[in-house]
Amino acid sequence: MKSRTAAAIYETRSVRRRNVGTIAIPILVVLISSFGVLMVYSASYYTAETQYGDAFYFMKKQVIGFILGILAMLGAGFFPYKRLLKLKWPALAVSLILLVLVFIPGLGVENYGATRWIGIGPITIQPSEIAKYGFVIFAAAYACEKPEKLKTFIGMLPIVGAGAAICVLIILEPNMSVTMCVGMLMLAMLFLSGVKIKHLIFILLPVVAAVPILILIEPYRLQRLYAFIDPWQSPQGEGYQLIQSLYALGNGGWFGTGLFNSVQKYRYLPFAESDFILSVIGEEFGFIGIILLFSVFGILIWLGIRTAARSKDRFGFLVASGITAVYAIQVVINALVVSGAIPPTGLPLPLISSGNTSLIFTMAAMGVLYNISRGEKEK
Repeated sequence: MKSRTAAAIYETRSVRRRNVGTIAIPILVVLISSFGVLMVYSASYYTAETQYGDAFYFMKKQVIGFILGILAMLGAGFFPYKRLLKLKWPALAVSLILLVLVFIPGLGVENYGATRWIGIGPITIQPSEIAKYGFVIFAAAYACEKPEKLKTFIGMLPIVGAGAAICVLIILEPNMSVTMCVGMLMLAMLFLSGVKIKHLIFILLPVVAAVPILILIEPYRLQRLYAFIDPWQSPQGEGYQLIQSLYALGNGGWFGTGLFNSVQKYRYLPFAESDFILSVIGEEFGFIGIILLFSVFGILIWLGIRTAARSKDRFGFLVASGITAVYAIQVVINALVVSGAIPPTGLPLPLISSGNTSLIFTMAAMGVLYNISRGEKEK
């Protein structure tokens, strides 16, 4: 009798844990995003005041994205994620259509020589931020519906084709950094889906070969490579941004100059509120602050990996893995760029950098990740 009662209590607690899920995921997402709002203000208030006459210009936009992101995360957190299986083709189609729309005159918005946004009145949308998650849904659904076909080379071509189509449209914007992210994501999804290693290598070789070709065909990419090798050869040109980023990190030292006390954000460091916001964080909070921030990033990524590992179905495993991979890839690449470990390229720090499309869809994706954790198996 006692054993039955104990078993019933354990089962009840297990059900409750599954219903609650890994609540740390949305909590960490809100904390990181809140910190992002603060840092967007700190990094941008001088530029916003001088350029727009409103020190809170970028912060206001970030707050709107933060609120919409919370709503999206709540909706995704309780929407049955298995229904996304039926959205395989719509997710891919919407991603491709949005990427094509940026090239339509009157809709596409050009900035700094790149057309990466769709403008609808005062609202701008960056389709590449949406396409990453659209691809995750497509690849995960396809791999679940036809797992046996993935063992053949022809069977995995739909995933490769979808990823390649997205990459081609993004590189035409041009946006090499996001193209590389999607390419790495495609390889990760193929590997996790269980394709044969020899088939994966066959796909990997042309992907790796394409990187130097893409650099050589665009002079500005080659100039960035030279600036990465020796930024002091062009301190007022292509090397300027990296030099200013290193100045910011160096000025921060171990413990930083203090919140709001960055010097480089006074229009020395370009894109201080977006692609290079980590440099401002490093200057104001120092090396210790960077370590603490990346510890939080690491916990969130670990929770994503654990959620994928504990998922009770293949689709949940692949979607959770894909979402975690998108986040981890962007965090790592952004950190490598601002520290000068790889050539400079424009890529936001997810949940931190200014940019509402990235913020809203990353938070929505984390809602899906939490959703999957609510149904995970007990370990």
